[in-house]
Order: sequence, then C-alpha cells, then structure tokens
Amino acid sequence: MDTNAIDAVPDDVAAAAFRRLVKHLQKRHDAQNIELMGLAGFCRNCLSDWIRDAGFEGDKAAARAVIHGMPFDEWKAAYQTEATPKQLARMEESLKLNGGTH
Repeated sequence: MDTNAIDAVPDDVAAAAFRRLVKHLQKRHDAQNIELMGLAGFCRNCLSDWIRDAGFEGDKAAARAVIHGMPFDEWKAAYQTEATPKQLARMEESLKLNGGTH
C-alpha cells in the first residue's frame, strides 16, 4: 500500500478524523501522554506542536489548550501521573523509531 495515500484523502475528511481523534483523547484521560509516547512516539503535546506547524496562530499554551480541552497546567494537575523509569525508557526507545521527528 502507498504510504502517501493519506495525501489523497480530502482535507475535510482528514480534518474530521483529526477532530475525532482529539475529542477521543480529551475523553480518555487514562491514556497518559507518557504511555502514548512509549507506544506510538507521539502524544497530545505533539499534536499541539503539529497544529502550530500547520499554521495555528496561537502560542504553545493556546495550542495545548485546544488539544487537551483545557489549559495544559489544569490538565496536568488533574490527570497526569508521574512517569516511571520504565515508561521513560520505553518512550526513548519509541522516539528512536520516529527517525528524528515527532
């Protein structure tokens, strides 16, 4: 399968899928960012960076609020748990698979 086939998906369809992903993550606070990083090499904070890279005009804090559904500091205080050494190691290994990008 052509890995660039995603480029053929109409922007409105891709945008709808992206919004669904973000809304899903906003409901799944149990899916910790460190776990997402360890498994897939990206997390909510990466999505925040990506919308800024794509042209979102807000600053980093505004982008994180869009993705988290609330200010990041509020989300972090309410939902983020302390990362274990094992989680951090898994994240580092996962990030290596990203080929220098996130």
